[in-house]
Amino acid sequence: MRIATWNVNSVNARLATVLAWLEAANPDVVCMQEIKTVDEKFPREDFERLGYNIETHGQKSYNGVAILSKHPMSDLRRGLPGPEGAGPDGTDDDQARYIEAVIEAPVPVRVGAIYLPNGNPVATGKFPYKLAWMERLRAHAVDLLAHEEPLVLCGDYNVIPTPADAKNPQNWVGDALFMPESQAAFRAMKHLGLSEAGELGEQPPGTFTFWDYQAGAWQRDNGIRIDFHLLSPQAADRFRGVETHRDARDMDKPSDHVPVVIDLNLDA
Repeated sequence: MRIATWNVNSVNARLATVLAWLEAANPDVVCMQEIKTVDEKFPREDFERLGYNIETHGQKSYNGVAILSKHPMSDLRRGLPGPEGAGPDGTDDDQARYIEAVIEAPVPVRVGAIYLPNGNPVATGKFPYKLAWMERLRAHAVDLLAHEEPLVLCGDYNVIPTPADAKNPQNWVGDALFMPESQAAFRAMKHLGLSEAGELGEQPPGTFTFWDYQAGAWQRDNGIRIDFHLLSPQAADRFRGVETHRDARDMDKPSDHVPVVIDLNLDA
């Protein structure tokens, strides 16, 4: 099973680009972030023609996540569990940032698609919201790991875990993505027993997944690595490889992120 994660930065604005990549790469499962559309306006028919079943958790103009699968899906969840008032303004959290489903392959795999809050500016309520959201994700991962099943939590984590994950780490000092608290929260996820696919696959330094549209970042390879697959032990045992599709950043009307794809061996 090939499981891709991709922050598409508006599925409708980049539909031709997304479809072209899917036809070429042919992943079995695609976790999308920043679809930037309500559920009713997601271009379902275009993806159904490629053989995908589709589940979305959309939001107008902002955020939004989706799972596309060539297998049936079950046990759907939209949104992370959390207390009342967990939103950034003290009300309930209405930001569409998490969707989860069991992919009903011969060996079922539970997949969560994550669009973690950016957290900037740090001196505002956005940073505490980011950290609280990460703690909710960690607590949910604890519950999921208790099932002892293949589990993949993938997406745009909006965290630069180490200086090696940025071309110019000094440029990110003081940014929410590079704050020690964000890095510690990411490590806390891994300390639950989750393995990061890039480390399992021994991807080389400089394997970035995001380049800003500004200041010639792509042309100068001024990138960062912020898109990840975290695997339960049962998924890590089936891990066979990871690919970062850097060429997607050079496509027509590209996203500022590129797809990352893992391969799992689901032979019984």
